Amino acid sequence: MKSTFVTIASAAILSAAACSARVSSTTTLTIATVNNGDMVRMQRLAEDFTTKNPGIKLEWVTLEENTLRQRVTQDIATRGAQFDVMTIGNYEVPIWAKQKWLLALDQLPPDYDVADILPAIRLALSVEGKLYAAPFYGESAMVMYRTDLVSKAGITLGASPTWADIEAAAKAMTDTARGIFGVCLRGKPGWGENMAFLTAMANSYGGRWFDMAWRPQFDTPQWRGALTTYLSLMREYGPSGAAANGFNENLSLFQQGKCGIWIDATVAASFLTDPKESTVSDRVGYAQFPNAQGVNNHGNWLWAWSLAIPASTDVPEAAARFVAWATSRQYTELVASREGWRAAPPGTRASLYARPEYKQAAPFADMTLDAIQAASSTPLDGRPYSGGQFVAIPEFQGIGTAVGQIFSAALVGQTTADQALSQAQAATAREMTRAGYASK
Repeated sequence: MKSTFVTIASAAILSAAACSARVSSTTTLTIATVNNGDMVRMQRLAEDFTTKNPGIKLEWVTLEENTLRQRVTQDIATRGAQFDVMTIGNYEVPIWAKQKWLLALDQLPPDYDVADILPAIRLALSVEGKLYAAPFYGESAMVMYRTDLVSKAGITLGASPTWADIEAAAKAMTDTARGIFGVCLRGKPGWGENMAFLTAMANSYGGRWFDMAWRPQFDTPQWRGALTTYLSLMREYGPSGAAANGFNENLSLFQQGKCGIWIDATVAASFLTDPKESTVSDRVGYAQFPNAQGVNNHGNWLWAWSLAIPASTDVPEAAARFVAWATSRQYTELVASREGWRAAPPGTRASLYARPEYKQAAPFADMTLDAIQAASSTPLDGRPYSGGQFVAIPEFQGIGTAVGQIFSAALVGQTTADQALSQAQAATAREMTRAGYASK
């Protein structure tokens, strides 16, 4: 049980005339979350919640992204009941809800206003019309670049660049003598790390993971174009040790002024423009996620780090109270009052993008909203699956991580691009056959 009962005063000191012992109770919520900046801020502000809910104590388990995914997946699949609130994304929600591993959020307070959640995000977190996770922040992906370095190099980077444009700009901005790398991209292996980026990149080349018969597509020109461009960018214009860099590592590099271009989640923009954390806060420009020449797909990335309640919790009412607090409009206003509107959790509520003070403080607001609204959580033509930077099937966690390790090996020079693609094709085909997809 998560509730503990403490008897105030022992029998030894109770007077004979005492009517009864006094009893108080405290409920402990264990929250699993990722070590991203917005979640770290949530922990700093959680005193607001505990002050309003004095009977609830919060315990945090804050983990690196890959580790978080492993821990919460293992716990919920085995009904381990270690956590009362989990930070998960729109990949897990439809899969876990159908397994009845999550509780529907159907008792949120009236002023929560579910209809205010952006339609693309709300749809991605719902199953059969029921919301199973509340979005803490939502994101797509875009190009973030140093405007001063672009100007110094005498080049332009338009609002909708191609990968050829990115490569030319990265080359022009690279200045290794000053410790400035032309481009920073995810290299850390994992289905939600390097494969999130590379899957979106393959989409922007017109590629896909599977055809309609669930046959892997790594042997196509589209995947070869994406991977060879990625490896070229990282090897020639990227930082050393890039195979260990994920979202947080690249964020730090950009904030320190060491990256000319970073292509990643739109949520990063508020941290890049924070003068307290970023040395280049006043020199950041934005553009759409690149595409290959003639391909009308800018990554199709859609993600929402969200709070969900596992069915195994024994304190569902307290968990729902916390989820409602952390994802409410009132929480957004709390962040704005403490750290300014620029820091408000982005990509979840339409009302945020209607606020003039937010749009004035966040020059990236319109680009973020446009990217999210352009993404889709339903299958694109010619694909049997949904997901922009992932494949929404249970097997993808294992398959995506295995392919990520193969591509990471190519990044450090252990294999060529063609060898890595061949290995990815064979490994994925083997696992899909084993899972029974060949007959579907």
